[in-house]
Amino acid sequence: MSALTHFDSKGNAIMVDVGNKPTTARKAVAEGVIQVSPQVMDAILRGRAAKGDVLGVARVAGIMAAKRTSDLIPLCHPLPIDKCSIEFFPQEERGCVKVQCTVHTESRTGVEMEALTGVGVALLTVYDMCKALDKSMIISDIRLLQKDGGKSGAYRAPEQFDQSEA
Repeated sequence: MSALTHFDSKGNAIMVDVGNKPTTARKAVAEGVIQVSPQVMDAILRGRAAKGDVLGVARVAGIMAAKRTSDLIPLCHPLPIDKCSIEFFPQEERGCVKVQCTVHTESRTGVEMEALTGVGVALLTVYDMCKALDKSMIISDIRLLQKDGGKSGAYRAPEQFDQSEA
């Protein structure tokens, strides 16, 4: 485990100096899940939610959030995002929607936090748009799937145990 970089020798929080790092291509992919009732799934898939196109609005919200990550999370660097996409994978039989956010940049630091923020806000937006139908939705399993670029190189998340197969 490497040392934490967001603290100085006195334990004070600092923004990491990336000024001397080379600019390189960076990519991160994150995912998360929202469990929903059959009623909510039907509203999402058939466009019957009172607030409108749930996944369309959640996509825009996730992209906007990824672009604003440095405004939301202390000590994150503002980054020029070259590409950000949000994809939805409804799994009607499991009663959930998986969300993935992919972010690309050419910068001195990675975009993991941007991808994670994009997923989180997209999921929260699904909740917000459907809460009139059911407030028992569960947001879970937000995690980094992969990252590429930078000094630490590539990362791929280990496969998770699928509880539905237990």
